[in-house]
Amino acid sequence: MTKVIGLTGGIGSGKTTIAGYFNEMGIPVYIADDEAKKVMQSDEIIAAIHETFGAEIFDNNTLNRAKLADIVFNNADKLALLNAIVHPAVKMDFENWLLKHKKEPYIIYEAAILFESGRYKECDIIITVTAPQETRIERVMNRDKTTREHVLKRMNMQWNDEQRFANSNYIIHNLNLKIAKQEVVKILKILDIKQNHS
Repeated sequence: MTKVIGLTGGIGSGKTTIAGYFNEMGIPVYIADDEAKKVMQSDEIIAAIHETFGAEIFDNNTLNRAKLADIVFNNADKLALLNAIVHPAVKMDFENWLLKHKKEPYIIYEAAILFESGRYKECDIIITVTAPQETRIERVMNRDKTTREHVLKRMNMQWNDEQRFANSNYIIHNLNLKIAKQEVVKILKILDIKQNHS
């Protein structure tokens, strides 16, 4: 039976980088945010978003993600509406992906809002990636070419590290990439030991 490792962390923590390390070591990785973007291109989801948020977030019938993000990351209720449209489709997509990897002992399910969405309940093991808040803010400002205020708004929409830590089996500190990679190796060794003795 394939075990699902939930990999999460706040915006800018570098969880996608850590997911890449697991992937390098042969663990299949499902990046929920990337797959959600693909799912959001389907006619059915586009129609639901149009109906819920209106024509003003579309430019020539094309969804303007920046406009949509501006709406949902400033309003928790609107974010919940978007998640209610997208999450069931991502869940189905993940279940289909999981079927293709059912012979693997472990897979990684990487999601920013693993706890907030309730998907953590479907994971066998949970790993949280963390980094100092200032480091995270700088990373996101540089990556998304956005403002500090915008990053803080995004952060405030997510659980804080204390909440994540209390519900995690392992924590990876992602400040120094070399050390973070060593932490990944250490966790995989522990999981192998547990697997061999289970």
